[in-house]
Amino acid sequence: MNFLTRPLCLLAIGFAPAVVFAGDESKEVIPPESPVTETQPAFRISAEYNVEQTYVGDAEVRREGVSRTFDESDTVVDFVFTPRVSFGVLRLGLGYEHFSFGFDNGWPLPSTLQAANLVIGLDTELFNTILVRIEAQPGFYGAGTSDLEMDDLNVPFIIGGTYIYSSDLQFVLGVGVDVNRQYPVVPGGGIRWRFASQWVLNAVVPTPRLEYEWNRSLTVFAGATIKDQTYRMSERFGRLGGQPDLNRAVLDYSEVRVGLGFDWKINNWLTLSAEGGYVPYRQFDYHRTEVRYHNVHGAPYGTVALHGAF
Repeated sequence: MNFLTRPLCLLAIGFAPAVVFAGDESKEVIPPESPVTETQPAFRISAEYNVEQTYVGDAEVRREGVSRTFDESDTVVDFVFTPRVSFGVLRLGLGYEHFSFGFDNGWPLPSTLQAANLVIGLDTELFNTILVRIEAQPGFYGAGTSDLEMDDLNVPFIIGGTYIYSSDLQFVLGVGVDVNRQYPVVPGGGIRWRFASQWVLNAVVPTPRLEYEWNRSLTVFAGATIKDQTYRMSERFGRLGGQPDLNRAVLDYSEVRVGLGFDWKINNWLTLSAEGGYVPYRQFDYHRTEVRYHNVHGAPYGTVALHGAF
């Protein structure tokens, strides 16, 4: 990965914890000093969800003169309970992501990657102007549709916060930790700035973008989505491809999408999002075995998602 794109992909994990704070003003947390009264229950159930499907057309990667063209399907499903308690907002839920690539069996790149994880976290407030998130995502991060094993277990976690300078300007700082990643600890940051009545610069990865609020229900945007996740291959993976050093290898998969889209708020708990654009960069990096497949050319993509909170 070149010196520009690799840091961008790595920053995705570090910035992720503060996206909700910076980008959704409805997610303010209860101040720690707020008393629990009869009109403010100590424990109240609420939740947020996201269902997303992306298709990427034919692209190409290469290693040592050998290249391969493939397409991609990426499915994401998240459901997180967010009960409010006296000291903040708990985050308790499930997450799942499944990549499907057009590789044949025996090729030294996986035909599928999947992550099935729990979400265990807390949002809280410090000093009235600082919002903090601590979140672990223990789960199985591996290859194959039925090959998830105990060795695939990993516990990446994130710590991040947002400093609220004003209702129009917030600064974000975060750090992500994943012991399997090439760079286990990754810092990051970002900014959310409403610089005009209908314009917002939401420059917080993994989804930095420029937003225009067409009306109360419709927002159009231009921006990017940065993916960077670590997976462990099966114990048979390398042998099937004639490269036994890839058995149980750790793979860093990185991808950058750039496009245009819209968010249509159908009602208070349901938003439809759609976007399309181009994937200019991706890389498959078995960083512990020095086996890397670099991007040759990208491909167009399209994404449709339903998400919301209640």
